[in-house]
Amino acid sequence: MNFELTEEERLIKNMTRVFANEVIIPQIDESYETKEFPLGIFQQMADLGLMGLKYPEEYGGSGASNMAYITAMEEIARGDCGVGLTWGVHQTLGSVSIIKFGTEQQKEKYLPKMAAGEWLGAFGLSEANAGSDNQGMECKAELQDDGTWKVNGTKMFISNTGTPLSFGGIFLFVTGKTPSGKKEFTSFIVDKDTPGYSIGTKFKKMGFDWGDTREQIFEDCILSDEQRLGPRGNGFKQIMDTLDAARIGYAANSLGMAVRCYDEALKYGNERKQFGQTINSFQVTSFKLANMATKIELARLMVQKAAWMRDNNIPHTKEAAMAKYYASKICMEVASEAVQIHGGYGFSEEYPVCRYFRYGKMMEIGEGTNEINQIVISRHLGIAGL
Repeated sequence: MNFELTEEERLIKNMTRVFANEVIIPQIDESYETKEFPLGIFQQMADLGLMGLKYPEEYGGSGASNMAYITAMEEIARGDCGVGLTWGVHQTLGSVSIIKFGTEQQKEKYLPKMAAGEWLGAFGLSEANAGSDNQGMECKAELQDDGTWKVNGTKMFISNTGTPLSFGGIFLFVTGKTPSGKKEFTSFIVDKDTPGYSIGTKFKKMGFDWGDTREQIFEDCILSDEQRLGPRGNGFKQIMDTLDAARIGYAANSLGMAVRCYDEALKYGNERKQFGQTINSFQVTSFKLANMATKIELARLMVQKAAWMRDNNIPHTKEAAMAKYYASKICMEVASEAVQIHGGYGFSEEYPVCRYFRYGKMMEIGEGTNEINQIVISRHLGIAGL
């Protein structure tokens, strides 16, 4: 395995680093104060071609590698983890199924505008009673005599559907039973102006204040069969592949957050003096920083390995789960230590480690909770009974 970046990947890394430093970090505080979507930041990302980074070239994207994506994600999340989360959904959950399983008509309708940053990708899986347990899903699409599908039910905790760039999203519905008696799932693309489809009010959250997370409501919502994404009953297979990609990106987001926390702690500790010397000169603080740096390096290697495997078409479900599990875990640990090094100031909104500490907990929950990812890993270890 060779994780050395290509010339193109280095250019993307440098571009996103400059963008994070000169655009995201100076501008994002306003969105946290107003709780408004940072439209200007995403428009500037579109101008740089970042919104279409992983999209195929024939539909206006850059066709960049997964290694380029996770490299860019680390830098963007270092600028702001919320921007990274929103962008990550657009690059993976909200688009991979269309790219890999969509008809040519669907690709031509959605991908060019998504790659250009005119539309923001979204994906709906979770429900009020079904997160980790997909068999608990109840939102149902029933085939009608005229070949259309009638959808009833709700989706919960869905991001990006209420932003100024929203077009709707990809949703997974129950469409019947499999021969084994389990629920059958099929994916559909739902446009935001479809009658019977509506979105709830934006959730108030512990973190990601400006982020658009809402309930999705379907009341006798009629979808044409042309909105079906891939064969009937293929939805679960699609989402498993998409989740592999999404977990790698989510891990890179966690990594970028950890890097920002480490950078802020190092900077603060080099400036803050107690007992006549900088607090970083005390062994207790220097050891904290050494442990943080080590964990970050290990997480980066795991994320790079998973991205490299996906780029080389090597099965990587276990590695994607490992990267997401470990990177989000150390993100929370590094954020906690960064707050501790800041002392009372770490509890202040004036310092970014306060915000990232709250985000760290979210990273352990999204894209499959860490417990679910441990189950995924365990199943690939050959443990009897799993």
